Amino acid sequence: MADCGDMVHVPLLRLGRTYESIDQVELVHHATGEPVARVSQANAGLVARDVGRMNGGVLRSITMADMLRLCRTAAGVFVDGTVPLGGGGQGFDDYIRQLSATTGMPQVLCRANARKIHRVLDEMDRVLAGLTRGFDLSILDRGYGQDNGRTLSWFGLARVFGAVLPSNSPGVHSLWIPAIALKTPTVVKPGREEPWTPWRILQCFIAAGLPGEALGFYPCEHGGAGQLLLAVDRAMLFGDSSTTRPWRNDQRVQLHGPGFSKVILGPDAARDWEGHVDLIVSSILANGGRSCINASAVWTPSNADAIAQAVAQRLAKVEALGADDPKAELAAFANPQVAQRTSDSIDAAMSGARDVTQEIRGSHRLVRRGRCAYLLPTLIRCQRDHPLANREFLFPYASVVECPAGEIAASVGPTLVASVISQDEDFRRAMMACGDVDRLNLGPIPTWQLSWDQPHEGNLFEHLYRQRAFQAA
Repeated sequence: MADCGDMVHVPLLRLGRTYESIDQVELVHHATGEPVARVSQANAGLVARDVGRMNGGVLRSITMADMLRLCRTAAGVFVDGTVPLGGGGQGFDDYIRQLSATTGMPQVLCRANARKIHRVLDEMDRVLAGLTRGFDLSILDRGYGQDNGRTLSWFGLARVFGAVLPSNSPGVHSLWIPAIALKTPTVVKPGREEPWTPWRILQCFIAAGLPGEALGFYPCEHGGAGQLLLAVDRAMLFGDSSTTRPWRNDQRVQLHGPGFSKVILGPDAARDWEGHVDLIVSSILANGGRSCINASAVWTPSNADAIAQAVAQRLAKVEALGADDPKAELAAFANPQVAQRTSDSIDAAMSGARDVTQEIRGSHRLVRRGRCAYLLPTLIRCQRDHPLANREFLFPYASVVECPAGEIAASVGPTLVASVISQDEDFRRAMMACGDVDRLNLGPIPTWQLSWDQPHEGNLFEHLYRQRAFQAA
């Protein structure tokens, strides 16, 4: 398929078989409004029925060694192969164009995210080593075994794993892929504008030899997503606070909501802040600011005004460019009303704060281009108790707040990633002991720089398996 403007049909995948439903939604190009795809929709009853029919043991006979080989094969298909789609085939370049067309994400960022997915598939042994803390994976084949003189036994908690996925950034799909490698039948509900990545991942696994009946793909509305979460034994849910809140007490569901990630300067780094501007800008701007691992705040014990001015000077230079421009750094909002509401919510809360980027640009953050809109990078200088100090949006946004060094660890609040820059031992110890930080980067490491042998947010293996005491005579 040579052009993303060619209408294609994205079907359901029901126990390995494609299915075209009567109920379909149309996806259009974010900039032109031209139809790109028709996506079949599943209703809640169909989702519940299919999950109930899945064979939870279909992957158990595959050894972990073979599963890792299968993942590497799937990695090659993902970047070099053609997978079935819409009665034809989808090559990698087709995938990139379709992904960019319906999400508004620049093609250059789509390709960067695709490289992350390829790496996770290709290096699944490292990913699983991080999740399992390095025990011999063949223990999962037998259910028990010896590892460094210990007898270990693990059993699966999930007959079927489910994932309700977002549309904001393709890179997040790397988080649920290990469930398949861990021998768990998997069903996914894609984000409305982003069926392309989960579809391609599942088809790459099938092309590599995974039994198709272990996989399901169910585009659906809110009711179907809720039914999927109820029907499976373990799940992963992506969304904002309003989406994840109803499930926060359900231990079966691993939540991936706002990250509130931060760059935190210690007293020494705050004095020498000029050397850290590049890292701060990168942490805010990378991937169009659309990831939960992007910094949405900078905390410093001093020099907050100077830091805000220098970072804003850099961010204010970023322009809204077309999705096919190789220099594009921002994703378009296909629905201008979403961009308008987001910008309005910031403006409504500005009392007592400064939009430093707007002061430098001399123009508002909202830019309209045809049928879509962009939000230019926004840096807010405010106090730590200000409403804008702890916000996160789907564009490059961050606040800069000043807080005494001795109070930062107790004040930062829930933080997915904290990049703590300091050589002050007391400050480092305080941040090491901070229970609000899920992932700690100690040193000049941007918030977006992940190590795949470390769990990103929660531990998917511990979500899917439980260790038990075991003896054998």
